[in-house]
Amino acid sequence: MKTRSPEPGPELTGRIIRLAIKVHRTIGPGLLESVYHQCLCWELHNDGLPFEREVPPPFVYEDMRIDNGYRADIIVDHTVLLELKSVERILPVHEAQTLTYLRMSDCTTALLMNFNCVLLKDGLHRFVA
Repeated sequence: MKTRSPEPGPELTGRIIRLAIKVHRTIGPGLLESVYHQCLCWELHNDGLPFEREVPPPFVYEDMRIDNGYRADIIVDHTVLLELKSVERILPVHEAQTLTYLRMSDCTTALLMNFNCVLLKDGLHRFVA
């Protein structure tokens, strides 16, 4: 059983969301996910938040370790997993993917962000392990 980091306080997730909103207000909806990913990482860096990109947590099936099973878009301060999308709408498969990534990581909170919305708050979903 994995030992999880303590759940981040609302100030950490609030900072992340404010930075994502800044990116969204600056460049708007309709771009590729990779653009939002790059811009959000820039903002996280400038705000002094420790993060990792494209994190490949280990995946173990029975006794077999599978590398590159998946890659978390961004993990902030070892506690918040960010899954970024730029899609027409969030589907149940996106939520299931995020929940699976959260379960397999050491993170306690996940934010699923769809940047292809008029208002980012309408494309924001929070999950807690």
